[in-house]
Amino acid sequence: MRILVIGSGGREHALVWKLKQSPRVSEVFVAPGNGGTAREGAINVAVDAGDLDGLVELARKEKIDLVVPGPELPLTKGITDRMREAGIPCFGPDAYCARLEGSKAFAKDVMNRAGVPTAHSQVFTDPDKAKNAVVKLGAPLVVKADGLAAGKGVVVAMTTQEALDAVDDIMCKRAHGAAGAKLVIEEFLVGEEASFLCLCDGKTAVPLPSAQDHKAAYDGDQGPNTGGMGAYSPVPQIGQDVIDTAIETIVKPTVQAMADEGTPFTGILYAGLIATADGPKVIEFNARFGDPETEVVLPKLTSDLGAGINAILNGETPEFTWDEDNATLGVVIASEGYPTNVVKGAAIPEITVDDDSHVYYAGVARGEHGLVANSGRVLLVETSAADIKAAQDKVYAIIDKLDTKGMFYRHDIGFKALNA
Repeated sequence: MRILVIGSGGREHALVWKLKQSPRVSEVFVAPGNGGTAREGAINVAVDAGDLDGLVELARKEKIDLVVPGPELPLTKGITDRMREAGIPCFGPDAYCARLEGSKAFAKDVMNRAGVPTAHSQVFTDPDKAKNAVVKLGAPLVVKADGLAAGKGVVVAMTTQEALDAVDDIMCKRAHGAAGAKLVIEEFLVGEEASFLCLCDGKTAVPLPSAQDHKAAYDGDQGPNTGGMGAYSPVPQIGQDVIDTAIETIVKPTVQAMADEGTPFTGILYAGLIATADGPKVIEFNARFGDPETEVVLPKLTSDLGAGINAILNGETPEFTWDEDNATLGVVIASEGYPTNVVKGAAIPEITVDDDSHVYYAGVARGEHGLVANSGRVLLVETSAADIKAAQDKVYAIIDKLDTKGMFYRHDIGFKALNA
């Protein structure tokens, strides 16, 4: 089986690493890939993840048997539709279903029609009306750009002024470009958060182990929202009863709602959940593998990822098995200034890890003397151990001795699990 992975981040590095373990996989191509995917023996091809014509041409030329999109952009642009037209299997939702991530207003509409528990919200296209609503509702509030903003278009405003500033930044100053043409204002929900990824075949959903991302840039959940500074799996403070409830009240109704519309959802349905006093509710939906959650969930997979995806696309029952005994934890090392004013060019040290640990590269490029940072999130170091504390100790034992000049990382990934 010849596979094409789309994307260039740590998530794609993890996907390549796991897919290449399959005896059924003969070759993995990555468009455009990075230094880490090349180290895994994949073939990087200089085709941008948003270049649909180029991706289809590449898949045809290389006789690709399966396409696995990583980021949201090609999905929302319709890469699955295009590959389907070309007769090439693609594991991801079509452009219509990908709107569950591409438009928060669309996702809210689907959830409301399906009776899925989520925060009360209002949608605005006029900044003055949005600001009037902020004053009327009062803080705390959550202010979200409707469109794609690389995980950075959400502001949790604890004061009315913060919410007003968020509206101004998103809608008037267009901090996230066209993604801010429409705005969603939500009630602030209280509870433990978790990322819940499910493999969907259009009718059913197979849940992956739970994970918890750390969005804030700095220790103690301080600073601006990022694409994610680290994650761990599973989330011990969220019980199986909550997960079972989420499957019944959130995942199944959403999959059914899309099927009822004649647009079945196939691929990864990622529900960002919060376990409130009233039960689990949806914070947001994504339509692809999460990043950095993928980097801590896939190491727990003990079965063949490529075979499982192939089974889903062929209408067969997939076989997925997981390591249920150990915990995994990963920490992102990012360029100074991330996420707002990224300073590129930091030298990336060689990192030595054991068989239970991995380094997943993301924003890296080849420099004169080795890899250098060329984006915000540079890499993630992940390890597996008996529990969250042991995994945390092991990861930081690796990272703390590195020369990370020009880069930074959080020192408390996993703290919520340990404090629970």
